[in-house]
Amino acid sequence: MSTQDYDWKPLFERMPELLAPSMAKDHPNLPVVKEEGCYYYGVDGKKYLDFTSGIAVTNTGHRHPKVVQAIKDAADSLLHGPSGVIMYDSILKLADQLQTVLPTGLDCFFFANSGTEAIEGGIKLAKHVTERPYVVSFTGCFHGRSLGALNVTTSKSKYRKFLNPSGSYQIPYFDEDECPQGTDDCIAFSVKKLEKDFHKLFQHQVQPDEVACVILEPVLGEGGYIIPPKEWLQKIREICDQHDILLIFDEVQTGFGRTGDWFAAQTFGVTPDIMAIAKGIASGIPLSATVASAELMQKWPLGSHGTTFGGNPIACSAALATLDVLKEEKLIENAYEIGHYAMNQLENLRLKYDHVIRSVRGIGLMIGIEIVDPDTQKPSGDALLRILDLALEKGVLFYLCGNEGNVIRMVPPLIVTKDQIDAGLNMLEEAIEQYLQERSKLMAGV
Repeated sequence: MSTQDYDWKPLFERMPELLAPSMAKDHPNLPVVKEEGCYYYGVDGKKYLDFTSGIAVTNTGHRHPKVVQAIKDAADSLLHGPSGVIMYDSILKLADQLQTVLPTGLDCFFFANSGTEAIEGGIKLAKHVTERPYVVSFTGCFHGRSLGALNVTTSKSKYRKFLNPSGSYQIPYFDEDECPQGTDDCIAFSVKKLEKDFHKLFQHQVQPDEVACVILEPVLGEGGYIIPPKEWLQKIREICDQHDILLIFDEVQTGFGRTGDWFAAQTFGVTPDIMAIAKGIASGIPLSATVASAELMQKWPLGSHGTTFGGNPIACSAALATLDVLKEEKLIENAYEIGHYAMNQLENLRLKYDHVIRSVRGIGLMIGIEIVDPDTQKPSGDALLRILDLALEKGVLFYLCGNEGNVIRMVPPLIVTKDQIDAGLNMLEEAIEQYLQERSKLMAGV
């Protein structure tokens, strides 16, 4: 019997013994047989509206026909590189095309497979060219879970347990809740606090001439979809310039139209020295890149870094088609427009259910919905999971984020329409209503 012929459904019940829990046990573990556009099709025969995009990956929608065709055409010629041993046109065309959409000066590429690898590459590049040993990151940021990336990942302490990451220092990410009540200008307060945090760091823990780079997500991703003011990011750029420290933006999740611009760097008007890009780059095919200026990359010589699969010819072809689709279908403009529409609808939902939805935060189609316990008003991961389970039953898939798992992560494909936003949010409202009804019955002892 061919490996393609047997029914895989019974295998789903054996999943705990076949796959490591760290791979298999995530939420909601929906068994699917097909994906298309903004939808998944389940083993149960149901159609599910997808508001996750494979965690901000399929920005062009699932299995976009142009991307699928590019993959098929590429497979007729090459399945594997490796770049350097051989050379092929798709990797060179992709580098050339990416130059046109990235901030000016970010024009040289080291292609890899995942966001974590792009982060590792960026940190290695910074340390190599500066000949400095330390890295500064921000509390709450997620940069991957390999050992090098864990040095700067602090979104959850469990990721670092027993692994003893070292060589980095952390300072707090922007937090609007830290602004004192009655403060007229939270932005000015946050910028001043940032300056103090850096001053304390340099005064008490590490001298700036030992710091190779500062790395952060321009929008906090897994840490809870926190959106800092541009002035806060601009101050980081200023501090880095003052001390000849390289600035790295982790745009793994924010890139390729997610924020309503090609990259968050353009949204906020801050250009880093090094950028890590991945996720939306190839519509679901594994690909990433560490990006910097050609001048900086020339200081990173042959043998100082390497890859076997990075810049795979099929992945590069998928990425070229992805860029074409984003441009031709004006998906970045759609992310901006539909993002505003979704935020308006969600704000109405928040006002109606302000005892459950504490806040709604969004930029483009990167939206966080913060859930609290209706009675205590404290962050509630339990409430969130129940609401998401009920929403899934009704036909819409969301994901979660935040340190306490209490923020709904809403990242639909950039092809999403207003009608689909309405349909998804209607199902979310129904889920919230049902959750509150269940809670009332439980409290009443029914």
